[in-house]
Amino acid sequence: MTVLEQPGAYAPAPPPSWRPRTDAGPLLPDTEPYRVLGTRAAGRREGSGPEAELLRRLYAAVVRGRRFNEQATALTRQGRLAVYPSSRGQEACQVAAALALREHDWLFPSYRDTLAAVARGLDPVEVLSLLRGDWHHGYDSPGTRVAPLCTPLATQLPHAVGLAHAARLKGDEVAALALVGDGGTSEGDFHEALNFAAVWQAPAVFLVQNNGFAISVPLAKQTAAPSLAHKAVGYGMPGRLVDGNDAVAVHEVLCEALDRARAGGGPTLVEAVTYRLEAHTNADDATRYRTDDEVEAWRAHDPVTLLEHELRGRGLLDEATVREAEEAAEQQAAKLRERMHQDPSLDPTQLFAHVYAEPTPQLRDQAARLRAELAAGEETR
Repeated sequence: MTVLEQPGAYAPAPPPSWRPRTDAGPLLPDTEPYRVLGTRAAGRREGSGPEAELLRRLYAAVVRGRRFNEQATALTRQGRLAVYPSSRGQEACQVAAALALREHDWLFPSYRDTLAAVARGLDPVEVLSLLRGDWHHGYDSPGTRVAPLCTPLATQLPHAVGLAHAARLKGDEVAALALVGDGGTSEGDFHEALNFAAVWQAPAVFLVQNNGFAISVPLAKQTAAPSLAHKAVGYGMPGRLVDGNDAVAVHEVLCEALDRARAGGGPTLVEAVTYRLEAHTNADDATRYRTDDEVEAWRAHDPVTLLEHELRGRGLLDEATVREAEEAAEQQAAKLRERMHQDPSLDPTQLFAHVYAEPTPQLRDQAARLRAELAAGEETR
């Protein structure tokens, strides 16, 4: 008889506490991205499909979004913006994300999600302030419930979980929607955020806009998972895979996930398969890592065209409606262009404002030296 065979001896099997809290099966995403446009799901019986008003809102918003991307790119070429990471081709994701939120929900965007912030109702000039090189990030986050545009990859995700967890502890019916790119899923902050969200059952939804590349690194060199949505299972939350160029499908999936989060069902990871038609930023040469044929193939799956085709097929869009949407988009672009061509009145001392509630000795010293330099400059004029 060995020691392991003796009664009461150490048992090599782990205790029951090792077992997962939920069955993995229901958490698995579909094998193919969920779609609505151009499928039988779009033609469901009256009252069960997307409402006509929602479709029109989505269409008007993606048209404005496309024009916003074009105008912001032009402003970069004119030197009015230091850099602009265009979301052309990803408008469906951004618009659907903004429209899926309720007034008291929070949006946590990445640097490419300027359009989502504008679609949420923020002043376009304020949204672009960070990319212009203006002070801080340009808008009132607590007032708008939109966190600062986040340039470091995925660092906004733990912030979203913290806010969502705090709201749950307070009993507030608030959900946080955090946006991130496929490159951000390779960061440690992504892991930490999803792990904490699932353990705490925080009312947070993570939308991964998988546009195929982390700058120039293709998805195949970032992960060997069947999809990024499959990563949800390892954290104990549902994963959803959706066609990111199908604005209706993205809106539907996000609304379901946000409703589930507010009701106490915990977080969800949504992967939206999409594509950025422009380069990573104006400083990037995308021809070095992808072909023109690949880009053209995705142009055939353009989110604006898909939605327009759906509305025309359902008799919800005529030439007058198209013209109205385009005119509204052009008016927004014209106002943005006019305001961005006005040189802002800048006070360099504001660099030290709102950094800490009480300025540190180092900041006070730096501010004093700056004031002295500015005064000396005035005297020499």
